[in-house]
Amino acid sequence: MGVLSFDYRPHARFIAPALDRAQLWRLTLGLVLVAGFFLVLSQLVFGTILSLLEPETARTLLRDARTGQTAGGMLLLLFQLGLLAVASGMVVIMVHKRRPSTLIGPFGPAVRHFGAVLFMMVLLTVALWVLPPYDVGAPLDLNMPVGRWLFLLPFALVAVLVQVGAEEVLFRGYLQQQLAARFRSPLIWMVAPAVLFGAGHYLPESAGSNALTIALWATLFGLLMADLTARSGTLGPAIALHFSNNISAMVLTATPDEMSGLALYVLPFGIADEAAMAAWLPVDFGFMLVSWLAARIAIRA
Repeated sequence: MGVLSFDYRPHARFIAPALDRAQLWRLTLGLVLVAGFFLVLSQLVFGTILSLLEPETARTLLRDARTGQTAGGMLLLLFQLGLLAVASGMVVIMVHKRRPSTLIGPFGPAVRHFGAVLFMMVLLTVALWVLPPYDVGAPLDLNMPVGRWLFLLPFALVAVLVQVGAEEVLFRGYLQQQLAARFRSPLIWMVAPAVLFGAGHYLPESAGSNALTIALWATLFGLLMADLTARSGTLGPAIALHFSNNISAMVLTATPDEMSGLALYVLPFGIADEAAMAAWLPVDFGFMLVSWLAARIAIRA
């Protein structure tokens, strides 16, 4: 297996269910409906839940969900994003006349790939924390008591899995499948979903001058997830790597400026600390590439 090899034969099986109804008008309509269904489902599901709470409690929870700086707000935000997968499933039934499970790929291989890549990511994360420089080169501050964090951990793991699974179903499942069924060039079916994914991470109001760099990071991440999906023929590897990345960013550590209410530790710098962030981003890019290569080893691709 060469580092620059491109064996995308499993991808043909992955996109096969999308071939019959791959017209661009269907994809355009589908994306509009995904957005619409997501908004309606969010209102129905979470509007109903919040209506059962005291008005002041509901307002506080909604405010916290916008920032994610409390455990309740972050959990609400993550579970809400899971509705993207439900909306995508509804669209493939209505517009493309196929089963929602086809967005993931063959179930058995997807589960095996997920487990293999997640195990590899756990090993990498342990190595990152055990090997020098310790504490990412500076002291880490506890965000909450360890006992409370351990209580929240099972809910956090499920919520992050729901969130990343939904994003992968939409971007690498629905969008990548439909584009690849219509266009043969990876420059289209890999790049377009990755650019959209990166655009969703462009947040200049919170990231300041680092906003473009973070968006480029997310775009590259999207390209690597598209590559893993094409090599494996399932969403398993992409979901596992995405899950590992977000657990590190949301549940283990977070920056002061984008504080996650589920994080155990606070990083010693925030995105507003532009010099420190600029110095850390190349390390983050490097770790992303190492994770991608490790995932390829895990699935032997």
